[in-house]
Amino acid sequence: MNIKDRVEQLRQLMRANLMEAYIIPSYDAHQSEYVAEHWKGREWISGFTGSAGTVVITLEDAGLWTDGRYYIQAEEQLAGSGIRLFRMADPGVPFYSEWLADVLKEGSVVGFDGNVFSIQMVRRMEKDLQAKSITLNVNQDFIGALWENRPEIPKGTVFTHDVRYAGKSRTDKLNEVRTEMNKLGANYYCLTSLDDIAWLLNIRGADVPNNPVVISNVIVAEHTSYLFIDSGKVPPVVRLELEAEGIALLGYDEIHSFLGNLSSGDTIIFDTNKTNSRVYNAINSNTKKVENPDITTHLKAVKNEVEIKNMKWCELKDGAAMVKFIKWLKTAVGQEEITEIAAEEKLEDFRRAQEGCVGTSFDTIAGYGEHAALMHYKATAETQYTLKNEGLFLVDSGGQYYDGTTDITRTIVLGQLTDEQKRDFTLVLKGFIALSSVKFLYGATGSNLDVLARQPIWQYGIDYKCGTGHGVGFFLNVHEGPQSISPRNNTVILEKGMILTNEPGIYLEGKYGIRTENMMLVIEDEKTEFGQFMRFETITYCPIDLAGIKIELLTESEKQWLNHYHQEVYTKLAPYLNEEESAWLKEETREI
Repeated sequence: MNIKDRVEQLRQLMRANLMEAYIIPSYDAHQSEYVAEHWKGREWISGFTGSAGTVVITLEDAGLWTDGRYYIQAEEQLAGSGIRLFRMADPGVPFYSEWLADVLKEGSVVGFDGNVFSIQMVRRMEKDLQAKSITLNVNQDFIGALWENRPEIPKGTVFTHDVRYAGKSRTDKLNEVRTEMNKLGANYYCLTSLDDIAWLLNIRGADVPNNPVVISNVIVAEHTSYLFIDSGKVPPVVRLELEAEGIALLGYDEIHSFLGNLSSGDTIIFDTNKTNSRVYNAINSNTKKVENPDITTHLKAVKNEVEIKNMKWCELKDGAAMVKFIKWLKTAVGQEEITEIAAEEKLEDFRRAQEGCVGTSFDTIAGYGEHAALMHYKATAETQYTLKNEGLFLVDSGGQYYDGTTDITRTIVLGQLTDEQKRDFTLVLKGFIALSSVKFLYGATGSNLDVLARQPIWQYGIDYKCGTGHGVGFFLNVHEGPQSISPRNNTVILEKGMILTNEPGIYLEGKYGIRTENMMLVIEDEKTEFGQFMRFETITYCPIDLAGIKIELLTESEKQWLNHYHQEVYTKLAPYLNEEESAWLKEETREI
């Protein structure tokens, strides 16, 4: 059954249920960015494989809304499907519920599965549609009805993330949460975000590819916590550990009846952006509800000293793997046939050889030539290129280790470059250095700093349609909030102990893409009469390809920064390399 057939079958269900539109988002029942195969309904109905996007089907039309990371990819994957692309970030493009308010008749019905929509998003849609008396039917899982052989909800085994890595026991974390609950006057806290649950209970799993999380929900009460999970996933030894620390295990779907049994004297906290509509609707209507950002999100974002120490060690291992990979690549290309996929697999081999590595932290982006202009390109047997001794090869990758999560991008020079390519490589580097070396007053947000990375490329009339940086989890999701570096207004203050990426880029459709990315730790700088100043400590170590740099475009201070960084790269990584690799790295980190 092709995409057009699937859309038509869905329309038949819409007609049978008196609906004029149906919406399929990217999310799962936990509002996750990356989801298990079971919840990839948007991909199944549209053929679009990006991690972000929403499909809207009406009786006569169909559209996909996605952001600037995926414009090129979406155009290619939607071709011939009958589904139009709506470029979310472009001026004049309406939000999908605004579009529905415009195209639907008064009194129409819009359906979706309330399990995969947050409370906040449902409210947004209600607001956009109310003027035309358009109503929402939140109880229709049409994707589940149509998708034959749909993958089951994962049942991976749960394991404990040892406190020697986590730095804090689950009991200590639960006590911190209860302190915040008391401040908010609540005796229950509903937590459905998978990475927050994993962090809070020091558990990990393998239910979502690349993300060591466990499909589950949690409710924290005054003295007991409740983990709603498929009991078959929890080994006896882990169950005993959890129960010994006051954590009771209940069935995954029992959360709805539990919430319904709360009383009028109870008060429950939940995050409207992370709690799905069905869970919200299950709460006893007489129970007092407190809407608040997840307590755990900020606690998780500020890494403790043990996590920071582990993460720095993790970055050394990851840097050594990257050096081995780049050396191998530059030697092998032209001598043997190396495809994008072969390079990707070789890099994973180097990573998995490192102590404590359990896999990748996201699907590696290994794009050669114009493929690198696709910000989230995924090579396939049908699309992959063979690498040649010319041009640029962008590799964005990361590893999951018991002692941390990594995310790094290097754009590797494989041969002759044009002046334009070298200019753009250098402009990206200038923005990268500006953000890496900034000193800022405490109270600043990532939104305040984003312009530093963009300013050098703006001078040439160029921009990139995505954020500059995101938070990173600790043996958790590679994308972690609440902090970010982006033009979007983010009010989260950058706190000591937060980790973010720094990844400006230039992407020219049909030509090439360039990105350089490190991870950075927020640390304190000096304190003056004007307040506490902060800065970033770079914790990623890997050479930046000198062959891509147009040196005359760099200032003296930028050259000094790069030389100092490369000296650190060599000093820190050489002990973990053999003699030949160390000699190669010394040349790659020479002064300019």
